[in-house]
Amino acid sequence: MNPYYWFCYNLVRLVGRIFFRLRVVHRERMINHGPVILASNHQSYLDPPLVGSVCDRAIFFLAKKTLLKGPVFGWLLPKLNVIPVDQEGKDRIALKALIRILKAGEGTLVFPEGGRTTDGNLQPALPGVGLVIAKTLAPVVPVRIFGAYEAWPIGQDWFRFGRITVVIGTPIHFTEADLEPRGKDLYLRLSQRVMDAIAALSLD
Repeated sequence: MNPYYWFCYNLVRLVGRIFFRLRVVHRERMINHGPVILASNHQSYLDPPLVGSVCDRAIFFLAKKTLLKGPVFGWLLPKLNVIPVDQEGKDRIALKALIRILKAGEGTLVFPEGGRTTDGNLQPALPGVGLVIAKTLAPVVPVRIFGAYEAWPIGQDWFRFGRITVVIGTPIHFTEADLEPRGKDLYLRLSQRVMDAIAALSLD
């Protein structure tokens, strides 16, 4: 971790404990070495830092390009391994950057749904993460965050205190056989498999 990432990483863990009583379930399932895709549902702005904080290493994130326009975030976010994207993660250039990062043995966080949920419920998967899986065969750790929507839903100016729980699922190891049959629905099929694994995670 670079010094900026290390500082923010530990700050997020502290804030998570104090303001959100952050609880992590099955932390032992996390892959903390080699290429890995952390695939999470997307409830609020809190998701990237809180999910990222459950890893023991630095990972890479996608964020809307507009978030990097300000002088503060424009300077800080690149130092926190943030890759700018257009239209809620549909930017192919950013996805290609993720592929390069994974092939270099690093970890990334992606949201198969694309954007944040508007009602707290899980949304259909988009094909982006499937493309990354097909090009890298990187293992995927499904993650589900609970309570972040209640803490900071779309349309709310600031967060509310509450309990947030991050549940880590069993890693999915893809093989060449999972890419068959190859067709125009391949990426979406892979993304949906990941989304189904996220949906299966619960607080129980």
